[in-house]
Amino acid sequence: MEGFMRALTSVWTDSGFAALTWENLIMILVGIVLLYLAIAKEYEPLLLMPIAFGDIMANFPNTGFETDMGVMMAIGFGIKYEIFPPLIFMGVGAMTDFGPLIANPKTMLLGAAAQIGVFVALAGAMLLGFNVQEAASIGIIGGADGPTSIYLTSKLAPHLLGAVAVAAYSYMSLVPLIQPPIMKLFTTKEQRKIRMTNLRPVTHFEKVAFPIVVSIVVSLLLPPVAALMGMLCLGNLFEVSGVTARLSDTAQNALCNIVTIFLATGTGLTMTGDKFIRVQTLEIICLGLVAFAAGTAGGVLFGQIMRIASGNKVNPLIGSAGVSAVPMAARVSQVVGLRDNPSNYLLMQAMGPNVAGVIGTAVAAGTMLAQFGG
Repeated sequence: MEGFMRALTSVWTDSGFAALTWENLIMILVGIVLLYLAIAKEYEPLLLMPIAFGDIMANFPNTGFETDMGVMMAIGFGIKYEIFPPLIFMGVGAMTDFGPLIANPKTMLLGAAAQIGVFVALAGAMLLGFNVQEAASIGIIGGADGPTSIYLTSKLAPHLLGAVAVAAYSYMSLVPLIQPPIMKLFTTKEQRKIRMTNLRPVTHFEKVAFPIVVSIVVSLLLPPVAALMGMLCLGNLFEVSGVTARLSDTAQNALCNIVTIFLATGTGLTMTGDKFIRVQTLEIICLGLVAFAAGTAGGVLFGQIMRIASGNKVNPLIGSAGVSAVPMAARVSQVVGLRDNPSNYLLMQAMGPNVAGVIGTAVAAGTMLAQFGG
């Protein structure tokens, strides 16, 4: 009997139950809440579900995930050594149509203007006491680009990765709720009714040349983001070249889905209770909302400038699509425009600043890596 009790005691001592802390319990509950949002509310389920489950697994004590070589540590290496975000960008590139941006290159300015949210949040984070690397990682949430947020944070402030990723993907899923009030605040009903002319046709040569030129120019200008931009443009080239349909299909479907599972699960694995349950986490979530709101406002306000300069030919609503939540932000521009003018179809015009925002966020990340990465 005594030996049996010793065995039971040994099993209990070696189990995760004995080492479970209140921080672990809270983070497991956070993971369950995120699973609820992903499954029941469909908030970015393809991302939030693996993040949530990774969070739950990260808070099981005595698993050896961080110390013993295995699949979980290998997944962590994919984030630490920046393998997964560029591969995601290849899939994004294959799914992205740069045609609206090529047809109306002036909308690149709207994508740039929407990045003001990144720098507003950066300044706010520094005022709250974050160092410049941490502030840059928080600010990039305003770009509404999850892979870029993970890429930059893993380089500058890896201890904030979980909080930054959750904030970035949460606000991306809430675009239809966050953006419309801000868009209406900075526009009048008459301005929202403005109808824009149809975009010109884009030639096959232009579609092929664009990713090649962008990858060369941006990579030479900002070498720290060469991997992101190179993979984005390579994926797009697979799609538009007309000769690599199989590669395009793989990049935007099988490969993108597999890497998404690893990237999101690995991000969740960083959300341990001792790192996540801090006042800093709440500050990051609040600053992320400020960044996203400021980016939306910056895009709309620059849209107003373009409206005035064009003689009321530009609907300022398309400026809100400058944040790079593709294609959701463009759809929101379309929906808000239709409410005031049921015959006003802004989707294709809004896709220009929307895809420009993808490039703009990568450029903003590269700028901050060049300035603060050393």
